Amino acid sequence: SLEQALAIAFANSATLQAQREQVAAALASVQAAMGSYWPTISAFAAGGYEGNRSSTTSNKPNDNLGLGPNFEPPNGPFYVPNGGSIGITSGEWGAEGGLQLNYALLDFARTPTVRAARAALERQRNTYANQLRSLQLEVSEAYYSLQQDEQLVRVYDANLRNDLVILQDTLDLKQAGLVPRLDVLRRRAIQAADEETLIQALADRAVARRQLAVLLNLPANVTPSPSDPIVVQPRWPLDLEASLLAAYRGNPELEAILATRTALAQQSQATAAGLLPKLSLFANGGGSSSQTSVGDIELGGGGCCGATLLPLSTTNGWDWSAGLTLTWLLFDAGSTAGQARALAKLEAATAQQYAATRNDIRLRIEQAFFNHEASLAKLSSARRGVAAALEAFRDVRLRYLTGLDSELNVSNTQDRLINSLVRRLNATVAVNITYAKLLKELLPMPRDPNLPIQPQLQLSSSLGTQP
Repeated sequence: SLEQALAIAFANSATLQAQREQVAAALASVQAAMGSYWPTISAFAAGGYEGNRSSTTSNKPNDNLGLGPNFEPPNGPFYVPNGGSIGITSGEWGAEGGLQLNYALLDFARTPTVRAARAALERQRNTYANQLRSLQLEVSEAYYSLQQDEQLVRVYDANLRNDLVILQDTLDLKQAGLVPRLDVLRRRAIQAADEETLIQALADRAVARRQLAVLLNLPANVTPSPSDPIVVQPRWPLDLEASLLAAYRGNPELEAILATRTALAQQSQATAAGLLPKLSLFANGGGSSSQTSVGDIELGGGGCCGATLLPLSTTNGWDWSAGLTLTWLLFDAGSTAGQARALAKLEAATAQQYAATRNDIRLRIEQAFFNHEASLAKLSSARRGVAAALEAFRDVRLRYLTGLDSELNVSNTQDRLINSLVRRLNATVAVNITYAKLLKELLPMPRDPNLPIQPQLQLSSSLGTQP
């Protein structure tokens, strides 16, 4: 049924699933932007080993510094002769770690950025709702077209079977000498033409089935067929002006453009805020520990510099800091201002897009409304035409079998009957399709992908009067 087809399309559509992911991504962007109101806290740590070999040589003795007998030669414990040297190999194990906090106290770009992210989320949600509307219309049109092609196959098949019956009657009359050979040849030509029409109708039906299957995203080995009977939709319950007002009210296509305009305006403000000062608080604290070992000591020239050597030592330390940082972009050759102007121009372009889209919606509604009224009128005429053509065909065939009428009148009357049946079918389908087009512009759809979707095939009485 059409409701089943819509349910399958809403569940299987790859385009809808992609838009659901777009909504989820926009929601994540809002959550990320909200994080700018909170401080950031990070931990840091480092550790490793460092080894080196150094050599120190005294190029002048230290006995002339006047530092007392400890520096006098030859027995002063701190005396270093000229050329005294020491070579040392040392190694150090060390580790440090701590926490660092940063918090933007004053950031003029923060609030516009969050608002822009929220507007982008609103745009994606409205785009999702509008895609639901469009998909329902596409599935409805494909379903009604498949119904039409199915019925055309039945009509043309019945027409061909009727051709065979009339051809056999004509052959019987020809054998009895009641009709000329021309009637038989004409009936064979008509049968061949009607057979070609049926062949094309079968091909059109196969194509329509595959089109619906693609919309429903069905496997290639699954072929849908309509189970609903062809039932004409009622007359559209609203007049043209009420339809337009209801279509403008809360239209997700228009709301998406407004959300885009809001996002661009906020992005422009956030970009321009790059020229304003930014005040941030920082604080960090941590500790470090290291162990140093000294070994492989080599003395030369009388020795040097060994008084402060420690064979193994440990150093521990703690530190912290806090303060404020102020950054203010004073000159960037107009880059930031140019970007802000570009976003403002895009915002102005979006306003024009809103006006153009509003005009497109009005034109779509007017076209569907006028065609719906015309289709209803044509359907009424087509029904009368079918009744008259069917009665005429019965009379002319009976007259032909009794020899009171020619085969040419039978053919013409049969063609008029088939044409009237096709016109009635086309008018019925046109009524349903134009109704679906009008419904698409007013159909309420959820903007949250997590909410259930309830397809509506007829206009609810509350849609035209909602506040």
